[in-house]
Amino acid sequence: MIFNILTIFPQIFNSYFNESIIKRAQEKKIIKVNFLNIRDYAFDKHKTVDDTPYSGGPGMLMKIEPIYLALKTLKLKCQPKTSRFIKNKILKQKIILLTPKGKKFDQKMAERLSKLDRITLICGRYEGIDERVNKLVDEKISIGDYILTGGEIPAMTIIDAITRLLPGVLGKDISSKIETFAKEGFLEYPQYTRPEIFEINGKKMRVPKILLSGNHKKIKEWQEKKSKK
Repeated sequence: MIFNILTIFPQIFNSYFNESIIKRAQEKKIIKVNFLNIRDYAFDKHKTVDDTPYSGGPGMLMKIEPIYLALKTLKLKCQPKTSRFIKNKILKQKIILLTPKGKKFDQKMAERLSKLDRITLICGRYEGIDERVNKLVDEKISIGDYILTGGEIPAMTIIDAITRLLPGVLGKDISSKIETFAKEGFLEYPQYTRPEIFEINGKKMRVPKILLSGNHKKIKEWQEKKSKK
């Protein structure tokens, strides 16, 4: 899986992508993350990527030209239903704009996107993006009903959620199948580890006895019951 990220702040990703599961996934060559600094595709001396909106209004808008040129360097076909032939194989890929106007991201969407070969994420900034950029993308995604400073955090969220679903990323692939939201209508059952009894201000918090019983059938029934919404 290849992730291409278009952003004006590529350094934001360094600390998160160089730790834990995402780092290991890159080391195993399960995923590859490419960064394209949108400013590199602005050709004026100030590397301008934003401008005032026509008809006025608050804030600045990201310009279409640098974004288009960045996409062009990826040799992507800048229109919906993007695909390319590579060694007689159709490469499944999507160009995604991260925007509050997009469809809300969830686990089902993560599973759908995890079947692709390449995902290109466009991170917005400022007041918004020139509306014509919508013509260059396959879909628009939001991670929630709130406003962030830019699309970098949503990009991290989406890449993290997708990467966990790829074969070989987690220690045991079954982990991604039993987690919260892995099955529609269910939440992950409660889990405990040592110590068996933990005390705070005289109040003892115990691990449920069923989990100590060794009765795997009863434990499974308890887990299924507790996982229901």
